Formats: sequence, C-alpha cells, structure tokens
Amino acid sequence: MATTVAGQAMLIETERLRLRPLRDDDADAAAMLELLNEPGFHRYIGDRGIRTLEQARGCIRDGPLVSYARHGYGMYVVERRSDGAWLGNAGLVHRAALPHADVGYALLERHTGQGYALEAARAVLGHARATLGLGALCAIVTPGNVRSVALLEKLGFQANGSVRLPGKDEDLLLFVNEPATG
Repeated sequence: MATTVAGQAMLIETERLRLRPLRDDDADAAAMLELLNEPGFHRYIGDRGIRTLEQARGCIRDGPLVSYARHGYGMYVVERRSDGAWLGNAGLVHRAALPHADVGYALLERHTGQGYALEAARAVLGHARATLGLGALCAIVTPGNVRSVALLEKLGFQANGSVRLPGKDEDLLLFVNEPATG
C-alpha cells in the first residue's frame, strides 16, 4: 500500500483500490447522493435526508472536508484502480461520544460482495496506524448488520458492548481494535 499525504492530495492505494479525499464537485456529489440514498445505507447507517445534488455537496463540505482540516482524516472515496469507478467510501470519523476514531465504510450495492469493503477498511486501518499514528480505533454497527460485524472481526475488532450516539434513539454495537504489541 503506497500512501502519501499532502493536504487534499492524500492517496492510499491497495491492489485493487484507490482511496482519496472527497471533492466538492458534481461528480463526487452525484456519487455521494446515490450512496446516501441506497436502501442498505438507510437501513444500516441511516437516512441523512440528502435528496439533491446541492445537499450532497453540502454534506461533503460540512462533513469530510471539515474533518480533513480539523482532524487530518475523514471519509475517503473508494475507487477501483482498473477503471476509476466510484465504489463507495471508507475512512475515519471523529465522534465526541467515542473514545477513539471510528472506522467507517459504505459501498454502493452493486459493488458489495466482492471484498472491496474489507480491502478498503484494511487500508484505512493501515493508514490510521502507519501515517496518522493512531492507536486504538472504534467501529459502530447497527444490530443485525451481520456482514459488517463479520468484516470487523476479520480486521481484528473485538465486541465491546454498545453505545448510543447523542441525539439518536438506537443502541449500536461497539467494536474496538487495539494496535498489536510486540
């Protein structure tokens, strides 16, 4: 995995994928709009109420772009290296209610079941540790999201109870991944 960090030019590459910062442009906004309105996204992550291209651009500006500036990380676009296809996103989210940065990922439904989420999340973990110097990481999962739980377990996350985020009415499963010692 080759990683360079130079402001917005940060790039993570794996065998099949490229992770890069989201951009405030029509292409990323259109893809984000599609992702945010997938039935699986609504079911397992939540309906953000984003219905227009301009709202999607605002979501990118107010979320990932602010996070990059404030925390040095955020959610990244997951692209397939072979053709540049926009597959979804993966990255790190700072949540005040969690003790560590939160690893997150979501793919467009047509790209699930091909190992991309595992590959992207593994790349995010490597970036968090090797480039950002982060220690323990969290992940939160909606109860019943069996595929996501299995993915986190493959990455070495351990179940650590549940958590309710501020302003939400649902308990989420909490997972923690401690860095290897040795």
